[in-house]
Amino acid sequence: MSDPSRVRITGPLSSFAEGFATELAHQGYRPGAAANQLQLIAHLSRWLAARSIDVGSLSSVVLSEFLAARRAQGYTLWLSSRALMPFLDYLRDRGFPLPITRSEVSPTEELLARYRRYLLEARAVADTSARGYVDMVRPFVARRAVDGQLDWASLTPADVTTFVRSACRGRSTGSAQLLTTALRSLLGYLHIEGLIHRPLRAAVPSVAGSKLAGLPRAIAAAELERLLAACDRRTRTGRRDFAMLMLLARLGLRAGEVRALSLDDLDWRAGELIVQGKGNHMERLPLPPDVGEALAAYLRRGRPGTAHGRTVFVRVHAPHRPLTSGGVTNAVLAAASRAGLCAVTAHRLRHTIATQMVRAGVPLPEISQVLRHRRLLTTAIYAKLDRESLRRLARRWPGGAQ
Repeated sequence: MSDPSRVRITGPLSSFAEGFATELAHQGYRPGAAANQLQLIAHLSRWLAARSIDVGSLSSVVLSEFLAARRAQGYTLWLSSRALMPFLDYLRDRGFPLPITRSEVSPTEELLARYRRYLLEARAVADTSARGYVDMVRPFVARRAVDGQLDWASLTPADVTTFVRSACRGRSTGSAQLLTTALRSLLGYLHIEGLIHRPLRAAVPSVAGSKLAGLPRAIAAAELERLLAACDRRTRTGRRDFAMLMLLARLGLRAGEVRALSLDDLDWRAGELIVQGKGNHMERLPLPPDVGEALAAYLRRGRPGTAHGRTVFVRVHAPHRPLTSGGVTNAVLAAASRAGLCAVTAHRLRHTIATQMVRAGVPLPEISQVLRHRRLLTTAIYAKLDRESLRRLARRWPGGAQ
């Protein structure tokens, strides 16, 4: 069934049917997807009625029992709690007093939520960085769970070292360094909160490696053209992805900066855009004509009218919520796959624009300004690409050719 108006809901949830259908349409659900949601709620309402359960008795336990019964009846779709989220969100947004939770919060997630608030409020860490720290230390916290509680009293320096050695196995140097940084931060928080009686940050081993090791992983100009051409600009998805790729490849934006871009950040008259960079630093950048054209094409014929909020880039499928940083990176990866390229991440496009500037003879201080590096040392890695200048600095090998 693809017509929402033909779905009949009986039982305790019938009074919500019309409003929920209207909300689904407002969020941009297509008729078929909206009908599927209504059919799921119709089944839930019938199941509640058969067991004489009213709306006020809904709980995570009741919903789990419903989903188990749905699986037992042979249904193959909409079998997880996530499928019920649109309806539960609809009830919450209207202040309906129901004891409904997305899931039972474990002690691990409860502590990580407090740690995240600490990073955001006390340390002024950017939201994307805070999420990254939390994801990195989640396995460490989960290891301390014993009988439904977190055991910090028995934590020793050896436990910390053992975890780092195990977790860093198989990781790249950069990923391992981020893990140890996040773990030191967490241990500092645990000490501040009094959960551990002595600071254990020193127990975290250092990861060997320099920020200046290796070469920036840029892609060739021809590969970049193939990447951009892999976006089918006849479709809404293609117009969105092409606009994001242009911001990444032409302005060197980070994935998080593309995700956070708001409609209010675009100054069309001045030909500029405002970028919220690391540490919540706000910068004005010129908007090149080709990037502006890509953005305008997406906003006119790609961005849904039912988009949530003011962020420029949103999900293609309903509900049209803001895109995440992972969504930006996944769009780049998908375009690279279509273009027949090896894995190309959003950050490789940032390396690409810097590499192009080095080869064009642009001085490092100017490259640092374009990339919005706060320290020139961060830009120094690109000096290794200027082979002609380095050749003049190299000393002759003893006994070599004159």
